[in-house]
Amino acid sequence: MTAYQPDPRLLDLGPEFSDPVRPADFPTCTPRFVNRRWSARVGLNLSESDWARHFCRFDPLPDNLPEPLALRYHGHQFRVYNPDIGDGRGFTFAQLRDDRGRLLDLGTKGSGQTPYSRHADGRLTLKGGVREVFATEMLEALGVNTSKTFALFETGEQLERGDEPSPTRSAVLTRLGHGHIRIGTFQRLAFFGQAENIKTLVRYCLEHLFGEPGDDPLRLFDLASARTAELAASYLAAGFVHGVLNSDNINVTGESFDYGPWRFTPDWDPDFTAAYFDHYGLYSFARQPEAIHWDLAQLAGCLSLIAEAPALSDMLGAWSERFDRALTSALCRRLGVADDARVASALLKALASREATIDRIFFDWRGGRDPGVQAYPSPPFRELAALLDGRARPPSHPYWSGPGPCSMIIEEVEAIWSAIATSDDWQPFEDKVKAIRNMGEAMAQDAPAA
Repeated sequence: MTAYQPDPRLLDLGPEFSDPVRPADFPTCTPRFVNRRWSARVGLNLSESDWARHFCRFDPLPDNLPEPLALRYHGHQFRVYNPDIGDGRGFTFAQLRDDRGRLLDLGTKGSGQTPYSRHADGRLTLKGGVREVFATEMLEALGVNTSKTFALFETGEQLERGDEPSPTRSAVLTRLGHGHIRIGTFQRLAFFGQAENIKTLVRYCLEHLFGEPGDDPLRLFDLASARTAELAASYLAAGFVHGVLNSDNINVTGESFDYGPWRFTPDWDPDFTAAYFDHYGLYSFARQPEAIHWDLAQLAGCLSLIAEAPALSDMLGAWSERFDRALTSALCRRLGVADDARVASALLKALASREATIDRIFFDWRGGRDPGVQAYPSPPFRELAALLDGRARPPSHPYWSGPGPCSMIIEEVEAIWSAIATSDDWQPFEDKVKAIRNMGEAMAQDAPAA
């Protein structure tokens, strides 16, 4: 079993990057989800009372951060710069190493007010917590680089919200993530002209997030560029729409996190939009690569305070080619075949035909198997079948012999929430998490050969 390895490296940055805060004192702590799979990977063997003590009451973990830290950052929100944001309803609670030696953060959502709450209550609705569990579990199963929901506790408060029936139940969520250093973290330092602090943050990211000691901003930008290209590609292959790809929601490690109005689009619909307030489709399904590339350009602007702008510009210009390669890899990986640009191109045409849902197409054609012309008679699928002819690797996991794919469309999410809201029935929620993890096991077992 992995040993617990506390490593509170945020303290190395000093007081310019965060503010110490106190967690809210909640009336109750009722566990609704605890991630024992990942607690084992970070060496936390916890009793039920330990889970509540550390992840609802937020008693410090041994030899870790002595008090929670609300991180400081700015960001572009729907491309409008906002200097009045930061961790407004969350904080970093602890840092520790996983079984691969990576430095991970335990951060919160709904843990109370901070200096950046802007008169908000600093709380999280239980429905929002349930939705984040589903987003992280589904994306992890599909191979997307995502934060993990570590714990979700119902906290016994009644919250008023304008976008759902109120009063509504409250929760506090803890996420496990590979860093919480955002593009917006760099933007804040650039806003104040703090070149030396930018250098400090570059060193922190290279050493502790990428395992490369040094202080070269061009190297950090190169790594962030590669990781964000992979992130954008993986969103499309998963049929996922994050909903709010502001620069404060993009992690320099390329790990997806902070799930609000997310959706999975049933069909390959370029205009599918997740957030009801995204009136112009800025973050619609097909525009997500554009949005992430735009955010990356903001990071380049920040790093230009300590690096040569032409070199940053050249790297930024090469992002689209990186994205194209990453998309080929992501599509073929989900299909269960070796990387092939021709297969990826044919698959994109087939998905765009909307002859079946995204999940159904990947399920039926997994491993290069051909469901037959009766099921998929159109020319794009005939082209795909011709390219896959002779290279099928029939998947072995029982999941692939089942009646159909495990999906996560909004109607099912709402039905599961309705069971919780109306009768406190958590069985559909637990059944869905189990089904998602079963699909994840099938995806991993029948992964394509390198």
